[in-house]
Amino acid sequence: MLAGVIGLVVYFLPLFQSASTAAVNNGPLPIPVPNPLPTTTDPFTVLLLGSDDDAKFPQDRMNTQSMILIRVDPTTKKATMLSIPRDLWVPIPGQGMGKISTAYQTGGPDGAIAAVESNFKIHIDDYVWIGLEGLVRLIDHLGGVDMLVTNPVMDDFYPSDINTNDPWGFYRVAVLPGAAHFDGLHALQYVRSRHGDLRGDFARSERQQQLLMAIKARAHHLNAADLPGLASAMQGEIKTSIGLARMHQLISMAADFTGPNIHRVVLLPPYTSEGFAAGQSVVFPDWGQILPLVHQSFP
Repeated sequence: MLAGVIGLVVYFLPLFQSASTAAVNNGPLPIPVPNPLPTTTDPFTVLLLGSDDDAKFPQDRMNTQSMILIRVDPTTKKATMLSIPRDLWVPIPGQGMGKISTAYQTGGPDGAIAAVESNFKIHIDDYVWIGLEGLVRLIDHLGGVDMLVTNPVMDDFYPSDINTNDPWGFYRVAVLPGAAHFDGLHALQYVRSRHGDLRGDFARSERQQQLLMAIKARAHHLNAADLPGLASAMQGEIKTSIGLARMHQLISMAADFTGPNIHRVVLLPPYTSEGFAAGQSVVFPDWGQILPLVHQSFP
């Protein structure tokens, strides 16, 4: 149930925006000096959100195409990652029944957090949001990622909405099995594709978790001196509520979170089932099975 979002995507986020602001308003950002910031040994939970934020959607009115719940335990050095299906049909606070992905569109980060907390009966401490181009820029800044493709992709209708004048167009994407080194655009294709896979969004959730592990592996060498360049590369495509104290803690313990200490969960059947509601294809939760599973790792 957790994984390597403790890689770069979670580590430096709150500093990205402050670093960018300082670079614009006050000249070059000085290299941060480690401070004895207060830390805690209490576990904490982060909701990772990913959105299609291209020209098809009004600013700050997009859905979340990816929702990953992460719990970090600094004492045991264990982490859990749970992928939430974007089409999960649930009660959304203040909205009624709907796909959980729409909670961000109507309520922003607070709306997404409220939908997850009320349905999964857990507490969320912080969130991280990243857009399409943010993920591409992040991976390119790292020099790409190395992955072993075990879930090949063949998609004749992949959206051509990055760096294009036609956000409604599409083209063909093929990712073959085997070892691969992906730049940002090709990594995005691998984790975003929705067509040509018989397991649909469940397989996509697995690919997203796999990419987060690859980002973590690639980002292990980064330190505070890399923040100014990384902040500039993001260009506002990452937002977070994580504070400096927790960020410092994440950086300091990043190396402790390795494969054996990371538990990953995707809500495959029998935890969920596919069907139709309100004239659309949805994923129905079986809360009788989901809640005991979730509360084992998100007490």
